[in-house]
Amino acid sequence: MLLALLAALLPLLAASVLTAPAASARERAVPTAALTEVTDFGANPSNLRMYLYVPESVTANPAVVVAVHWCTGSGPDMYNGTEYDTLADQYGFIVLYPSVTRSSKCFDVSSPQALRRGGGSDPVGIKSMIDWVTRTYDADTGRIFATGISSGAMMTNVLLGDYPDVFAAGAAFSGVPFGCFATTDGSEWNSACSGGTVTHTPGEWGDLVRGAYPGYTGPRPRMQIWHGTQDDVLRYPNFGEQIKQWTNVHGVSQTPAATDTPQPGWNRTRYGGTGDRAPVEAISLQGVGHNLYAQGMASRVLTFFGLDRSGPAPQPQPGACRVKATVNAWNTGLTASVTITNSGTTTVNGWKLGFTLPAGQTITGGWGATYAPTTGAVTAANVSYNGSVAPGASVSIGYQASHSGNSAAPATFTLNGTACAAG
Repeated sequence: MLLALLAALLPLLAASVLTAPAASARERAVPTAALTEVTDFGANPSNLRMYLYVPESVTANPAVVVAVHWCTGSGPDMYNGTEYDTLADQYGFIVLYPSVTRSSKCFDVSSPQALRRGGGSDPVGIKSMIDWVTRTYDADTGRIFATGISSGAMMTNVLLGDYPDVFAAGAAFSGVPFGCFATTDGSEWNSACSGGTVTHTPGEWGDLVRGAYPGYTGPRPRMQIWHGTQDDVLRYPNFGEQIKQWTNVHGVSQTPAATDTPQPGWNRTRYGGTGDRAPVEAISLQGVGHNLYAQGMASRVLTFFGLDRSGPAPQPQPGACRVKATVNAWNTGLTASVTITNSGTTTVNGWKLGFTLPAGQTITGGWGATYAPTTGAVTAANVSYNGSVAPGASVSIGYQASHSGNSAAPATFTLNGTACAAG
């Protein structure tokens, strides 16, 4: 009888094992309000370590800021030396701190593997970390950002070049352009680049970035560049070369659209727009050396990223773009047709259209763009065939949505952070 009972139970036990639910994402989540190391996060060819800070007030679908340390530093050093964790407490985003284990404690920004998408080395490990955070916390894939200091600034340039579809923006403190540190002999250091003697035309710099992900035609991450005029480690000419590179990548003029002095000794120039989220923003610090990062600068980074909700809103730039939206509605559904016109003087290469759906509307399908999220503040990003919009040209997109009574079109639109005129 006992044998018969066991024979009856074994299939049930096997079935329960086979159907047992996997650990939920939240069960994998780390403790809040403390720097925590995460292991086994995915592909990690260069044996990086991953540290994470999740605030107690983490928002639903949070943004993620990847904060990359300097040579001889570590993820915990970046955590202790910057204020991104306290700002995360205030605004609800997650901070990811990659950490180098090789003896130099410098990130690989020079090898051929590091300078191409999916090629290997540090960028692949960092991408795995981001994927882990996205899965675990259902992070907003449209709000992934990178910032770094020195070696971390160089890696910020590399990450934005390798993974333009992952990052919305970056901020580099005392860095060099993408590809400037490239070597083929296994050396981590490029003296010509660090000395500021590597120069290229804007097109040549832009081609280095475009070559990291051949065939990509989507939106490019915005870039904020910081550099001291007396930098004796990564010389000041690298500041201008980064400006040349990222203005070319964005297809905007190298003539500043706006210039101001946020603080004495600071000279800020903006390219392709005058607002807080211009395609390229550059801050030169007169008389400052390599170690320029100081408390308070992270708040300016968040404003550029658009994560500082109490900070100044992006300044409108009427005339740069025009959007017309029409709606055809029925009982509980609607279709919206949207025409985007480039009314500026330079070609838009890669675009993101931002708008807010009226309450009760949910996008159920769309064409001509990818839409995320499906409710609330939505970003529509170009697809492969319509990413380039010449001056005076238009592109038409649309979506289908359900509604609970309010079938109106969105009231306002932004194109790559620039407010658009209506009609």
